[in-house]
Amino acid sequence: MHLPLSISVIFFSFLLYPILVFPATWHHFSKLANLKKGTRVTGIGNLKHYFHRFGYLPPSPANFSDDFDTELESAILSYQRNLGLPVTGKLDRDTIDVIMSPRCGHDDNTHRFVSETRRFAYFAGRPRWVEAKKPMKAMTLTYAFDKNHLINYITEKEIKSVFKRAFKRWSIVIPVNFTEVENYYTAEIKIGFFKGDHGDGEPFDGVLGVLGHAFSPENGRLHLDGDETWAVDFDTEKSKVAVDLESVVTHEIGHVLGLAHSKVKDAIMYPSLRARSRKVDLRIDDVEGVQALYGSNPSFDYGSLLESEKSSSCGAGGCRGVFGLSIWWLWIVTSLFIHLL
Repeated sequence: MHLPLSISVIFFSFLLYPILVFPATWHHFSKLANLKKGTRVTGIGNLKHYFHRFGYLPPSPANFSDDFDTELESAILSYQRNLGLPVTGKLDRDTIDVIMSPRCGHDDNTHRFVSETRRFAYFAGRPRWVEAKKPMKAMTLTYAFDKNHLINYITEKEIKSVFKRAFKRWSIVIPVNFTEVENYYTAEIKIGFFKGDHGDGEPFDGVLGVLGHAFSPENGRLHLDGDETWAVDFDTEKSKVAVDLESVVTHEIGHVLGLAHSKVKDAIMYPSLRARSRKVDLRIDDVEGVQALYGSNPSFDYGSLLESEKSSSCGAGGCRGVFGLSIWWLWIVTSLFIHLL
């Protein structure tokens, strides 16, 4: 099949766009799609490392062979349950799509789900900030930035504005206030952008892999990957691999407060976030989870949240793609188009 060059370029660019925003870190897992137990394919061992990193395989597995064995199937089943995916035990399209998505660095299995009807979760032991142990008592947490570990293409003023808005979202729903201070070492919440191995046992992995991580109460460290292309405005930042800073910051503050990952796809505490997507509004699942730890802010209007959630039409990770198709499906179409050219 031959198309006029101008049409080919336009059509190819249109379909290629979703591929360009795929994370390089885990994009190679695309070749494992539709595999099931009993198969042996090069690359399955790397997938086992992925599941080990995020809490689905034992700390000291005997090996990371390229066999799709019972242990891997069990890990996939648990992953699918935890992330609200169809529970098939296979590397179906939806599962691979989420595996390849950029995400938070926290593992998903160091927590327990509250009940079958509530899908928010906590860290083991359900830790929270000490002052909050008195129900309905307002408290203040201080935060500060590591001035030696910021990024230079977004102004400090813009970064601070992003954090102020993100902290405000949480303080609206719980009786906790957040105040910026200058002294990084005495602040309760310590914020910085770091690259690779930065000394906390949780190294970052480059562009569009792990985006950030934060530790449970009362540790207070909140770290973002300095190798990402962070954005505060997608109209200004045109990079195809840009990540919305406010979305990730809002998620990581949830960890600082004691929330673990949610299985609700449109919740702030869902672990993955696609490049060039924005998700900053707390959902009912986030609010119920954090209020169970700290109580409700007396001025919080729960009815407005319910109304907002009713009017929302997109799920976690943003809308699924052009014409409602998943990015994985567009990748297949593009591959076929390239072959035909």
